Amino acid sequence: MHNKSQVQESATIMPTYRIHRLKDHLRQQVRFAPHVSGTAIVKPRDYQVAEEVADQVEAPTPYAAFFALRDSAAPLDVGDLLEAGDGTLRIFKFVGFEEAQWALPEQKPVAGAVGQPEDQPSALQ
Repeated sequence: MHNKSQVQESATIMPTYRIHRLKDHLRQQVRFAPHVSGTAIVKPRDYQVAEEVADQVEAPTPYAAFFALRDSAAPLDVGDLLEAGDGTLRIFKFVGFEEAQWALPEQKPVAGAVGQPEDQPSALQ
């Protein structure tokens, strides 16, 4: 059983979101893209690297983060991402926040791998 001070401490811990800003030249594409439901796949190269403490916001939810930044010098814009401490991503769209995940780079086939046409004997010799 938790004592009262432990419960109060755990209740006051505020999540910190890391802000990934969409690069400016891509904003129009995102703004006019049709809305699709489901998890958005995003590419790290399309975002500015968030390295400063100013690129973080403490808030209980992504929506609270949006409202906290709304009147600031750097509000969230459509296409921006919020990354929670556990690595989960939320992308800001016109309809609100939706799940997102980083696109994984495609694996290049290994030369000489089993199953490649070069490894199979010719039947017409």
